[in-house]
Amino acid sequence: MRVLLIGANGYLGRFVADRLLADPAVQLTALGRGDDADVRFDLASGSPGALTRFLDAVHPGVVINCAGATRGGARDLTRHNTVAVATVCEALRRSGCGARLVQLGCGAEYGPSQPGSSTAEDAVPRPGGPYGVSKLAATELVLGSGLDAVVLRVFSPAGPGTPAGSPLGRLAEAMRRAMQSGDGELKLSGLGFQRDFIDVRDVARAVHAASLSAAQGVINIGSGRAVRLRDAAAVLARVAGYGGALHELDGPPGPVVRATIGHPRTDPDHAAPVAYPYPDGCGSWQQADVRTARDRLGWRPRINLEESLADIWMEAACRI
Repeated sequence: MRVLLIGANGYLGRFVADRLLADPAVQLTALGRGDDADVRFDLASGSPGALTRFLDAVHPGVVINCAGATRGGARDLTRHNTVAVATVCEALRRSGCGARLVQLGCGAEYGPSQPGSSTAEDAVPRPGGPYGVSKLAATELVLGSGLDAVVLRVFSPAGPGTPAGSPLGRLAEAMRRAMQSGDGELKLSGLGFQRDFIDVRDVARAVHAASLSAAQGVINIGSGRAVRLRDAAAVLARVAGYGGALHELDGPPGPVVRATIGHPRTDPDHAAPVAYPYPDGCGSWQQADVRTARDRLGWRPRINLEESLADIWMEAACRI
């Protein structure tokens, strides 16, 4: 099976590439903006015609799009998350390769949900920020393209390679600094938020399964369980061997804040907790209904959050 992987050097793309390369039946070609891609191409500025010519030459059976942007203003997010996907869809429509498209979406497309609920694929999307809007627009382009296509809505990815600027990455970095300085107290804000964390290696397994299946439409990829960030912090402290006290600062500004999960630190001695420290626009709660992935892909998550956090900590602890 010839597979064209777009965004192979990204956070999720690296693990998808590893998973596909482990399958001897897959012939993988990586397309991206970096020098180490097999083919250099910028979806946000390249033309559908140029991509069509490449598709006709390579003739993949599956195109997997892991490319995109999670940060930046509305214009950049639209270029990299929406315009780029429009280019892929148009090129596939023009091409004679007949490839199946696996598009990586995100849980932020749904926006806020009712605490205690599980969000299924038929929920009405109401994204709470420009990132979710740009990804939802991409999903709608894929679903309306007439292509053989599936969109995997990935909830909150975790595990090795987690960006240092992400909420779990910031949590690990705050703990590393506290241990390095011998600080017996770690004061954090934003720990009341609950998210559905899914290991990146489980995401890669889901992408592999989707590329081999005939499933179409939207499929949620998550653990099916919301975890409070304060509980994740406690697990991380145990994994790291941090014996200090964790103080949560989700109330009115009070004592010194050592770290604010989800936002860059400003003045570490005078920063106050922010009202919305989780930047995905999904409010205080998000939990995926993952029954469709089980039924249509034969997929279930295998890696628990403690293992994911242990890998995050290992990388943070080695950071200088």
